[in-house]
Amino acid sequence: MKASEIRELLKLLDQPDIISFAGGIPDPSLFPAEAIGDAYQAVLGGKEAGAALQYQVSEGFLPLRKWLAAYMGKLGVQCDEGNIFITSGSQQALDYLGKLFLSPGDTALVTWPTYLGALQAFNAYEPRYDRLNPAGGNMTPEAYRAAAAANGGKVKFAYLVPDFANPTGNTLDAEQREAVLDLAGELDIAVIEDAAYRALRYDGEGEPPILGLDCARAGGIDHARTLYCGSFSKILSPGMRVGWVCAPRHVVEKLVLMKQASDLHSPSINQMVMHRVAETIFDAQVEKLIGAYRKRRDALLSALEADMPAGISWSRPDGGMFVWLTLPQGTDATELLARSIKEARVAFVPGNAFYADSTGRNTLRMSFTLADDHAVNEGVPRLAKLLRG
Repeated sequence: MKASEIRELLKLLDQPDIISFAGGIPDPSLFPAEAIGDAYQAVLGGKEAGAALQYQVSEGFLPLRKWLAAYMGKLGVQCDEGNIFITSGSQQALDYLGKLFLSPGDTALVTWPTYLGALQAFNAYEPRYDRLNPAGGNMTPEAYRAAAAANGGKVKFAYLVPDFANPTGNTLDAEQREAVLDLAGELDIAVIEDAAYRALRYDGEGEPPILGLDCARAGGIDHARTLYCGSFSKILSPGMRVGWVCAPRHVVEKLVLMKQASDLHSPSINQMVMHRVAETIFDAQVEKLIGAYRKRRDALLSALEADMPAGISWSRPDGGMFVWLTLPQGTDATELLARSIKEARVAFVPGNAFYADSTGRNTLRMSFTLADDHAVNEGVPRLAKLLRG
């Protein structure tokens, strides 16, 4: 187990003179605090108070699971509450799925780079990692199997963030999503679809969830191989720690057993409050965030275009929270960060943290969700000046 570079960087937010593009966290000024406060008062002040303060079934609060089943239906995934499992944030879902599938020496297919939190969740179960290339260039199934066997295990799943990925901001098109399912079918493995950012689309039309494509192929969710991990953290509140898994019933049954052995259930009151808030303001809150974050993304992209020296490229995400920069070969973003904090008072996340083999040292991630006009207008030119040398 190793300390998270991102968690260490979050401590910098307490220093008022640091301009931080580091932590990929929502803007707290946009939280629906009044609606959440009203919901807590309503739950604790009414007949639900006893249930809110009592133990809950491990699957999760039934009305919330029914709401989520309907929400998934709008995304093209026909399911019911039996396919929904409530977790303490989607990070817990990744931990449980790693525990469910991985034995020491097994192989997980991940993108290069991938979400650092997923690597941390899976690392506890001692896997090896192999490259998943949704855009093309994957190894043959036979080669993946042979490489896994040579390490003493099997290929167990493919993990990816198909919408506005953390850290790159990239989104897979429908053809790439189908290709992931093709590979998973040939390997007979699960697909873990991390959909934490899906609702935050600023441009273009949304792509179908991989789980939706899988259900159409398989003849229904209970025959699918894709496990969808969702979260309320980026839309309503990360502090309430409410996420979910949408999956075949036989997978949900296994996850319930893990929950019972781990923390019994996610907090009853938080689930009940989240249900009240989601069913009343979810869509309006999404629109509010899209309006705010789109402007911040556009401002960051414009500043990069205006200030960055030649030889540096960056992603142009259609949504999410992140822009991914590629620096000239030979540049070490970790060393650059140390200089940036000392000389420019600007923070970002070095890209090697997101690679299973710690490569990608000439890359870095910038988050724009907390980047107000001051941060962009001051921080980007400072960083660009540092890069010019």
